Amino acid sequence: MSESPPTAGPVCYRHPSRETWVRCSRCERSICPDCMRDAAVGHQCPDCVAEGRRTQRPARTAFGGGVAGREGYVTKALIGLNVLAALIGVLLSGGGASLAAGLFSDAGQLHALGGVVGPSVTVLRDGAVALGAYPGQGDVYPGVDDGGVYRLITAMFIHYGILHLLLNMWALWVLGRNLEAVLGPARFLALYLLAGIGGNVAAYLISPDALAAGASTAVFGLFAAFFIVLRKLKRDTSAVIGVLAINLVLTFTIAGISIAGHLGGLVAGAAAAAILAYAPRENRTLVQAVGCAAILLVLVALTALGIASAGG
Repeated sequence: MSESPPTAGPVCYRHPSRETWVRCSRCERSICPDCMRDAAVGHQCPDCVAEGRRTQRPARTAFGGGVAGREGYVTKALIGLNVLAALIGVLLSGGGASLAAGLFSDAGQLHALGGVVGPSVTVLRDGAVALGAYPGQGDVYPGVDDGGVYRLITAMFIHYGILHLLLNMWALWVLGRNLEAVLGPARFLALYLLAGIGGNVAAYLISPDALAAGASTAVFGLFAAFFIVLRKLKRDTSAVIGVLAINLVLTFTIAGISIAGHLGGLVAGAAAAAILAYAPRENRTLVQAVGCAAILLVLVALTALGIASAGG
């Protein structure tokens, strides 16, 4: 009685020299241990895994942002920019002062007055600051009315001394990481910039002859946004209300604080956060983008009206 020759087993579709009895749970092609990829049921081949990744929708937060915000990259970058601006201001101040001494006083920020909200200023030869332009007597920085509109942005990154810097950066670290995680990097950055610019525009319109700077305009907007986001998520808001109330009391009681800047940032941040949090799921990204653009246009229009009034 003759015997049938042994039948060869199936081989991996990617490695024909390897015999295997395992099949891809998706396409049913034979795969060897090197080609197996764990799946919810069984194993998949590399091609099916790659195809699944291409067709899978990226994960989104509750407000439509990317999950990359959980890493806090934007928050960290903003803190880095503020610290860098402080160091540059100290180094440019010169005068032989040490770096530490410059950080603990506002002397290191004299050369950064070109980015501070307020009128034209001249840093005189002896380091004193004179309001107004005095060509030939020192470094002259134009005010918003004289073409320095960029100061409405740069003022967010300039601080008077290390205490001012540390307080704002601590608040940005605490609030920023949480908001960026739920909003996503792009939406959080839009919120931060709109709040900061909104506060600076308010400071310019209400106190045009006062010098103002700091990230607190944006930080107050983050306070408002944190409250709105918590309300939308049906979370407890008592803690943020208490901290915000304390900061508002300090705003109105401590001399030298820009009340207009803080309140302007609070209002602009609240408006932006409401749009980001309550935009309908359908066409959410479009509604959020148009809403934030509308806030920016309002701020631009208010600035233009302020400049026109000053010129008239």
